[in-house]
Amino acid sequence: MNCKFINILDFETPYGVLVLGSFQNKLVLCDWKYRKSRIQIDQRIKHYFNAEFKEQEDDVLTKTKAQLNSYFLGELKEFDVPYQLVGSVFQQQVWAALSAIPFGKTISYLQLSKSISNEKAIRAVASANGANALSIIVPCHRVVGSNGELTGYAGGIEAKKKLLSLEGSYLQRTMFN
Repeated sequence: MNCKFINILDFETPYGVLVLGSFQNKLVLCDWKYRKSRIQIDQRIKHYFNAEFKEQEDDVLTKTKAQLNSYFLGELKEFDVPYQLVGSVFQQQVWAALSAIPFGKTISYLQLSKSISNEKAIRAVASANGANALSIIVPCHRVVGSNGELTGYAGGIEAKKKLLSLEGSYLQRTMFN
């Protein structure tokens, strides 16, 4: 019988509802509750840890909520919650590159592809970006179209725009001109 659990809870933010999850003292989920691929992301994480979700708060989730609240108030620029990303080697490579994008900066999908030395993998990079289960913590919102246009985001374009505005990096269509 499976008795391992991923502690989860819903977290209401000024940008939308996030689902937070932790396993063995690490954050494994910080993702938009109402995203299109919610079921696939959840299944990937449950399968990887061979665990089920259980609604329960713990120290990691409490710390994550506190840090996210500080971020939303403009007081925190870098998170230090211990986390574990669940995905393929390629996805892990893309997510590591995302983690290197500093607060207040944006890059294009092409620049992200180049940063992992795989310029031709732009579609796969975009797909890996979209499969990120640690939104905001691993800042996939900092990736924009080559012309600076805001493109797809699991939390919705409006949330992406607000997050980039919070970080002072939302410049409509002038970023790469």
